[in-house]
Amino acid sequence: MNANNNHIPPITEDDIANYLANTPDFFERHASLLAAVQLTSPHGHRAVSLQERQAEMLREKIRGLELKGAEMIRHGNENTGIADKLHRWTRELLLARDARALPTTAATAIAEQFGVPQVAIKAWDVAPEFATEPFAQGASDDVKAFASSLTRPYCGANPDLEAAKWLVDPASATSLALIPLRAGEGPEAFGLLVLASPDAQRFASDMGTDFLERIGELTSAALTRLRP
Repeated sequence: MNANNNHIPPITEDDIANYLANTPDFFERHASLLAAVQLTSPHGHRAVSLQERQAEMLREKIRGLELKGAEMIRHGNENTGIADKLHRWTRELLLARDARALPTTAATAIAEQFGVPQVAIKAWDVAPEFATEPFAQGASDDVKAFASSLTRPYCGANPDLEAAKWLVDPASATSLALIPLRAGEGPEAFGLLVLASPDAQRFASDMGTDFLERIGELTSAALTRLRP
């Protein structure tokens, strides 16, 4: 018998945990243990009862849920604010009766509604009556090819890009967002929208571009009035 006992594996903590999990009436038969068990509190390392430790765990879980709820409300408020700004900006575009004023209206409204320090727009291949407008001047073939090559907005540092020179103060443009303007689903761009900030993180290379793409689509739709 003694020899056989040497081959019996010792009881592990997992064995005890499995037994308690599969024997829910254990503490009903040994109710006094609930009051006798002492655990270490994470607050001050004092000994507390099992019930008190469970209450602490519940309070921590409630605090975590409250923080998540507050974060969701904050994100919801931020999204509502962005939607309101986008609505006001779109309204400005729709109210612009003079097609010549559209690029300036779009740029000014972006700067005002979204707090972008500098905004510039250039368009090319426009109708003859707009060919001499400032927004139709100054885009080289390289910039046009670059705009057409963008499948999504470029976001990142300003390595002295030509499009940055369209800004009022190119030297202060630390980060840029370059958004191609397209008339349809084709790859050819007919313009470029430039957003600039002195904050290097405002238009970081790893930021999401979904919102900027929507801005580009709406700007493109509005500026198609300039095309032949």
